[in-house]
Amino acid sequence: MTVRTRADLAQLPLYVPGRTIEGAIKLASNEVSAGPLPSVVEAITAAATSVNRYPDSAGTALIAKLAGRLGVTTDEVAIAAGSVQLCQQLVQATCTTEDEMLHAWRSFEAYPLVAAVVGASSVQVPLTDGHDHDLDRMLAAITPATRLIFVCNPNNPTGNAIPGDRLRAFLDQVPAEIVVVLDEAYREFVTDESITDGMELLREQRAKGRDNVVVMRTFSKAYGLAGLRVGYLAGPAELVTALRKVYLPFSVNSVAQAAAIASLDAQDELATRCKEIAAERGRVTAALREAGFEVPDSEANFVYLPLGERTPAFNEHCLDHKVIVRAYATDGARVTIGTPAENDAFLAAALAFTG
Repeated sequence: MTVRTRADLAQLPLYVPGRTIEGAIKLASNEVSAGPLPSVVEAITAAATSVNRYPDSAGTALIAKLAGRLGVTTDEVAIAAGSVQLCQQLVQATCTTEDEMLHAWRSFEAYPLVAAVVGASSVQVPLTDGHDHDLDRMLAAITPATRLIFVCNPNNPTGNAIPGDRLRAFLDQVPAEIVVVLDEAYREFVTDESITDGMELLREQRAKGRDNVVVMRTFSKAYGLAGLRVGYLAGPAELVTALRKVYLPFSVNSVAQAAAIASLDAQDELATRCKEIAAERGRVTAALREAGFEVPDSEANFVYLPLGERTPAFNEHCLDHKVIVRAYATDGARVTIGTPAENDAFLAAALAFTG
């Protein structure tokens, strides 16, 4: 006898994380090589002594800290085990099998997966030839069934970011009943002043009487807490209440909450780290372009090489040189900015590629 599962799951691909190979340099998952901020390690160690107790499922202290930092009320903040879980909760809270979720493609690969889990339709709008969000085509793709729009800014995996004026014009034209999620997982690495902070856009839309913008971020990237899984968002209180109804109790553990709170108190360390990564991003980009590679402007902690059909060969070539990158079929390869030494190893491999 074979157990019965949902028939549509047979068509659902599994999420594929970045590879880990012993002895190789991993530049596939956009992790920060330096690890947690130094001042945060002490908080993690102290919190470990109380893991025999359940964590605060409501995340009271962390949410209060985030609300104060973001300039919103605690009713307008939600946390989860990474922004991926927030993505799934957002779909669960807004969509049914009759509804549509809209996003650019290629973008964060979890978007279509979480839509499929809920049974909603994933409407994918191709990026422009310059690897940017095609906001006009996204607006044109909105239908009466559209309930949720994800805008990954900077975009994963291409690194491009949308200037504030373009994003404002887009938000003004989206019907006010449709939730727009500004996924800012890489916001801390942005150096281009034309890229407007999502919280500013949220406040601007509220001033216009439109309360449909959500800003989503994570502690996994710049803060170096990928292994602890903490994501958060700010948005309409009504939506946050709905998210809490589909939240898995206790999913943000006590060590993660303590680390996140301590991370918010380490802004000077964070700024120094992000400045160093941005400088390395510029160095790697310049070297790749000088070698003849196309590299879109990146505002994240990674660069993207749109290699097309050459992608699999490039991936294997890097593996042969003990460097793990993230290959996307026959689209391109994403490469995390690591330490200077790790970046040098990648550049040596890339510059030797003749495929």
